[in-house]
Amino acid sequence: MTTTKKATNKKKTVDENHIITAYMNQVLQYNEEPKNVFLFCQENKIQESDFYTFFGSLEALKQEIWVKFFENVKQTIESDDKYDAYSNKNKLLTLYFSLIEVMTLNRSYVMFALKEDKNALKNLQQLKSFRNHFKSFIVDMMNMQTSEDDFKVNKFIKPFYAEGAWIEFLVILKFWLEDTSKGFEKTDVMIEKTVKATFDVLDTTPLESLFDLGKFVWKEKFN
Repeated sequence: MTTTKKATNKKKTVDENHIITAYMNQVLQYNEEPKNVFLFCQENKIQESDFYTFFGSLEALKQEIWVKFFENVKQTIESDDKYDAYSNKNKLLTLYFSLIEVMTLNRSYVMFALKEDKNALKNLQQLKSFRNHFKSFIVDMMNMQTSEDDFKVNKFIKPFYAEGAWIEFLVILKFWLEDTSKGFEKTDVMIEKTVKATFDVLDTTPLESLFDLGKFVWKEKFN
């Protein structure tokens, strides 16, 4: 007599990452956001109660996706034993390059999430928590002075640099979104020139660096 093993339907483990992955896949597949939590959960066979265990709304979910991007970058950066010894200039370069690398791995979603909207501020709402993590990272970075140059920079720009760095990153992000160069190599150049111009403000050649940055941006956007 042949015995058959009774099939057992194991319930998939639903956690924060499972829900995030389901959301990102859905919006890319249908090229639109789910209308509400109920429809999203139905589409992905998720219990609403499971969803609300981790997120209070779809807006909260969208914000958490960006936080995950940043946490991934922060973990990668801080796992480098040499990072603490970097100058603030090199730390900022590392941060920008690492963020763009993570964005590139998720470029389709990022481009969908930040697509042009009549209300430009609407898209920035999902970056609210990401912005807080970013600025906190910058403040911690400024508090760790590893050179005399860092001390000079911190003395003058520490009170407002976190916000300035955030605006700077948004400019880089927008440039990257429009970059069609191979391997986004023009974005790499943009990052290097932007950071150099920023840290040369207290040097003897700030105008030269700013002019070089302006010339690069003009060439890429208007020629």
